[in-house]
Amino acid sequence: MGHIKRVIRAIGLLAPLAFACAPAAAEDTLKLVIGQINNWENQAPTLGQDAGIFKKHGLVLENTGTQGAGETIQAVISGSADIGAGVGVAGVMRAYSKGAPVRILLPAFTGTGDIYWYVKADSPIKSLQDATEKNTIAYSTSGSSSNNIVVAFVQELGAKAKPTATGGPAATLTQVMSSQIDIGWSAPPFGLQEEKDGKIRIIARGSDVPSLRGQTVRSIIVNADALKTKRAAIMRFVDAYRESVDWMYSDPKAIQMYASQIKRSEELVKGSVAKFHPKPTMQTDKMADLDGAVRDAVKLKFLEAPLSKEQLAEFLQIPPRK
Repeated sequence: MGHIKRVIRAIGLLAPLAFACAPAAAEDTLKLVIGQINNWENQAPTLGQDAGIFKKHGLVLENTGTQGAGETIQAVISGSADIGAGVGVAGVMRAYSKGAPVRILLPAFTGTGDIYWYVKADSPIKSLQDATEKNTIAYSTSGSSSNNIVVAFVQELGAKAKPTATGGPAATLTQVMSSQIDIGWSAPPFGLQEEKDGKIRIIARGSDVPSLRGQTVRSIIVNADALKTKRAAIMRFVDAYRESVDWMYSDPKAIQMYASQIKRSEELVKGSVAKFHPKPTMQTDKMADLDGAVRDAVKLKFLEAPLSKEQLAEFLQIPPRK
C-alpha cells in the first residue's frame, strides 16, 4: 500500500511538469495568393503577419505574390490557395457566374483613385483622348480591377488605345520605358519617384470613370470548399485582417516597415498613402454600390446577366465585424 501511495504522489508531482513541457497548440496555416503583393492596399496579410497580429489569432499565412487577379483567381479556384487578395470584383463575379468555387470574403478596396496611367515624359500623348488605335494601354491581368477600368476607359470615355496585359507595375514600367507599351499602369507609391524625376507623366486615374468612383472594386476571395472545411481558421483570418488594417493606419511603424520593404523613403510612402489610400478606401464591412458593380459588370461584358438575389446571397460571405 505504501508503495502505491508513493507512486501516486510521484505522478502528482510529474503531472504539472508534463503540462508545462507540452508544446503550445499548433497554429493553423492558410495559403494566400496576392495580386500585386507589394502594393499598400494588399499589405494587411504581409505587414500584419510581420507585426505578429495573425500569430495572435493562431494563424500562419503562406503569402505568395502573383502578377494580378487572373492568376490569383485561378489559384483559388484550383484549391492550391485558400484565399486570394487584390482581386477585381467584376472578375470574380465572372468566375462565380461560370460555376467556379469562389466567394467574396471581404471587401478590400473601395474606389479607383489609387490606380493611374502614365506615359514616358517625351510621349506626344497628353491624355487618353490623344491615343489612337495604333497605341497600347496597359492593365495587369484579365479580371483585375485595372482590366475593369481600362475596359471602362474604352466604353465610357471613348479611349481608342488597344488594351494589353503587362503584369505588375515594375514589369509595366520596363515596357513603357523601352517603348513596348505606350500607356502604362501603376499603383502608388510605385512610379511616383519616376514622375518626380520627370521620367514619366500621369495622364489618367481610375477615378476618371464616374461609374466606378464609389464602388468596391477589389476584394478578398475564398475557395468555397476551404470556407467549409477551414471555417474557424478563416473567420480568425477575417478578424486578424481587419485588425491589421486598423494597425496600418494607427501605428507609424507600419509605414516604416513598408517603406523599408519596397525600398522607398518614408516621406514618399506617407504622402502616397494619404493621397491615394485614405483609410475609408480600405473598409472591409460592406460592398459599396453593389448594384452598380453588378450593372457595370454586365455593361462591361464581365457578366452575361445580373446575378440574382439568391446568387448574391451565396456569393457574398462577408462576416459582420465583431
